[in-house]
Amino acid sequence: MIGRSIEYEKMFAVERDLWWYRSLHGRVLDALNATFSTKNLRILDAGCGTGGMLERLREAGYPNLRGFDASSDAVAFTRQRGFALETGTLQDLPGLFPGERFDVVICNDVITYLADEEIVAFFREVRQRLLPGGVFITNNCALGVFYGAHDVAVDSLRRFSRPELRRLGAAAGFRATLATYWSLVLSPLILAVRSAQRFSLRRGWLKPEAVTSDVVLPAAPLNAAFTWLNRLERRWLRSAPFGSSVFVVFSPETDAD
Repeated sequence: MIGRSIEYEKMFAVERDLWWYRSLHGRVLDALNATFSTKNLRILDAGCGTGGMLERLREAGYPNLRGFDASSDAVAFTRQRGFALETGTLQDLPGLFPGERFDVVICNDVITYLADEEIVAFFREVRQRLLPGGVFITNNCALGVFYGAHDVAVDSLRRFSRPELRRLGAAAGFRATLATYWSLVLSPLILAVRSAQRFSLRRGWLKPEAVTSDVVLPAAPLNAAFTWLNRLERRWLRSAPFGSSVFVVFSPETDAD
């Protein structure tokens, strides 16, 4: 998505309120609360975008936050939120924050731009940078049936299945302690919209150069309803069998190299 400054502007404008971001950030906070008894954690957001996740963590009382992103637009927006951060790609992580290790590394919706071998190399570097007892949290776009105009607009190269992410994690010395699709409750609606978009793209009614992402705030009642439904899903369904995103919490295998 680098170079699409309008998409970063949209993200920055709605990241606090849009149901999808609120649901994702809630899942990250749930994972932290389930894993740690303290908020005095060193947390790195790898590919932090416009900084909404970092801001949500700060508001939740986590004081030690780091982040980086490859996009100068994203970095500029994150700095507006008051964060000091680095500019770099996921592949640049070995040279970023030298000597620092973290209790938590978060990487949300970035590895779609990487090939398998690049993902495994990045995951291995993450494992090397984790402190004992640390975790790696990653959310990614899921399942090809949900491919649509949003993927075109943000230059997404691939979608992931839950077994695929488990396999990539295992290759880097991780085991998945939680792996779930979401949002199951909204899947029929999302699937219908994305299917219509794919049909329009194939027929030429929708031009790739004209598409925009789904990062748009819906009417307030709809946004509130979608947020509420996803909150219920998080509370009552630990592992959903289907959804347009896949959320994984990895822990290092103790016997990994």
